[in-house]
Amino acid sequence: MRAGKIFAQDLVDHKILSKVASIKIDLYGSLALTGIGHGTPNATLMGLEGEMPETVPTETIIARVEAMYETNTITLNGTHRIRFNPDKDMTLHYYESLPQHPNGMRFTVFDTNGDMLATNEYFSIGGGFVVNEKTQVAHGENVFYRDTKHEPMYNSSSSPSSKTECGPLEQAAMYERTQQDLVTAALPFRTGKDLIEMCERENLSIAEVVFLNELQWRSRDDVVSSAYRIWNVMDDSIRRGCLSTEAKLPGRLNVSRRAPRLYQNLMRGIYGPGGSNQGQLSQTQSPAITDGIQRMMAKTDDKHAIAKGEVPQTLLTTTQRTELTGVFNKRRPARRLLLPQLDYLSVYAIAVNEENAAGGRVVTAPTNGAAGVIPAVLKYHLEFLSEDPSRDILEFLFTSAAIGMLYKRGASISAAEMGCQGEVGVACSMSAAAFAAVMGGTPAQVENAAEIGMEHNLGLTCDPVDGLVQIPCIERNALGAVKAVTAAQLALQGDGSHRVSLDQVIETMRQTGQDMMSKYKETSQGGLAVNVPIC
Repeated sequence: MRAGKIFAQDLVDHKILSKVASIKIDLYGSLALTGIGHGTPNATLMGLEGEMPETVPTETIIARVEAMYETNTITLNGTHRIRFNPDKDMTLHYYESLPQHPNGMRFTVFDTNGDMLATNEYFSIGGGFVVNEKTQVAHGENVFYRDTKHEPMYNSSSSPSSKTECGPLEQAAMYERTQQDLVTAALPFRTGKDLIEMCERENLSIAEVVFLNELQWRSRDDVVSSAYRIWNVMDDSIRRGCLSTEAKLPGRLNVSRRAPRLYQNLMRGIYGPGGSNQGQLSQTQSPAITDGIQRMMAKTDDKHAIAKGEVPQTLLTTTQRTELTGVFNKRRPARRLLLPQLDYLSVYAIAVNEENAAGGRVVTAPTNGAAGVIPAVLKYHLEFLSEDPSRDILEFLFTSAAIGMLYKRGASISAAEMGCQGEVGVACSMSAAAFAAVMGGTPAQVENAAEIGMEHNLGLTCDPVDGLVQIPCIERNALGAVKAVTAAQLALQGDGSHRVSLDQVIETMRQTGQDMMSKYKETSQGGLAVNVPIC
C-alpha cells in the first residue's frame, strides 16, 4: 500500500497525473506467490488510490476492490479516474523475481496514445519499509521512506541518473527532507555489542538510547505521542480480535476464529479463580474422559459393535489387568494447569493475527505476519504486572525497536529472505528483550533475553498454507509470545553473561536464511503448504 501511495504521489508532484490514461502493475516473486493470500493486490490498489495503512478504512477495502472489477476503473490518488482491468493490467509473476529483492513490484503509467509516461520499481523489505533501486544499495544503513515523499522517480524523458525538474517550493521541501536524513543519531550503534557498551558507558537503558536518538529528528512530545499511538493501534487490534462476531476467517481454508471464544472462557473464569482450586475444572466443565482400558478397547476394529452401542471384546488378559493394579488403579479427576499468563498471551496474540488475516488494521511489529507477538507480551505486562503503564509502554516499544534495528541492519526482517525466523523469530527476540527491560533487567540481561528468543527460532520456515497468513502463522505468534516471556525469565535469572551473543545469533540467522531453500521462504511451495490439503 505504501509503495502504491508513493507512486501516486509522485504522479501528482511531477504534474503527470492528469496525463495518465492507463496503468500496469507487476508483482514479482514472493509478492506474487503468496500475494492473494496476503492481501497484496488489494493493498496495492488502495495505495494507488491514495490510501495509507495508518488511515485507510479497512472495512471498505473489499467493496472498493470489487467495484474496480465491476467498472474496470481505478481512481489514482483518489482524484483521477482511469481505465483499469485488474485481470489484465495487474500481473503476478510467480516464477520471476527482480534482482534487488524477492518482494518486488513495478508500476508503469501510459498516456492516451499508449506511450509510457513514468515507471518505477519498489521493494517491500519488511516492517512496512519500502525502498527502490536507488536506496536499495544503502539497505545496510537502514535507509527507508518514513513518508510518501522521497527522491523523484524516473520518467520517460529522463535517464535514470537525471532528476525531474521541480518548482521552488518542491526544491525547498526536498532540501529540508535531505537535511533531515543527514542528521546523525546522537548515540549511534551498529551492533549489539556497541549498544551494550554505550549503555554501560553512559549509564543509560536501551530505551533511553533510542529515545535520545529519536529526539534528533522530532520533538519530545512528538516522539512520546507517536509511541502511544502505535500502542493504541496494537491494543485496538487485540480488542477487535477478541470481540469479533465473525465465525470464520476469509479464504478457502475455512479457518474458525478462536480468539473470541478463548477470551470469553477467560472472562467466565473457566481457568480457575485465584488458583484456589489449582486449575481444576468443575464436574460440569470436565470433558468426558473414559477409563484407560475403555479407550484402548475403543481402538479395536469392531466398528459394528461400537455403532450398536455394544462393548467390543477386550484384548486384555487377566495377567495384564493384574499388572495395572496398584499402579493405575486410581483415576485422578480432570485438571487444568493454572498458567493464566499462557492463556492470556495466547489469546492476545491470536486476536491480533486473526485481525490481520481478516484484513484488519495491525502494527507491523516487525511485520504483519508476526504482528501479534509484541502486542500480546506488552498487553500481558500492562494488565498483570505493570506499576507504571505509561512509562512501561515507552520502555517496551523503544527497547524492542532497538533490537529490531539490529536485525534489520545485520540480517533482514523479511520472510522472503529469511523465512519465518526473520518474522516471528525476530518478534520473539524483540519482545523478550522488551519484557526483560520492563521487568527491571540490565542492558546485558536484556541483550541476553533477545539472544535466547532468537536462538531457539533459528531455521524457522515460512510456509503459509494456500498463501494465507493463517496456518501456521496465527498459532505461531501465540507460541512466539510465550517463548518471549520464557526467554526473558531465563535471562533475568542470570547476571547477563552468556556464551552466545546477540550479534552471533543475528549473523547465524542471516546465514541460515541465505542457505534456506526458496520454497521455505514465503512462497507456499514447500513445508506445510504442500502437505496440508486445502479442502
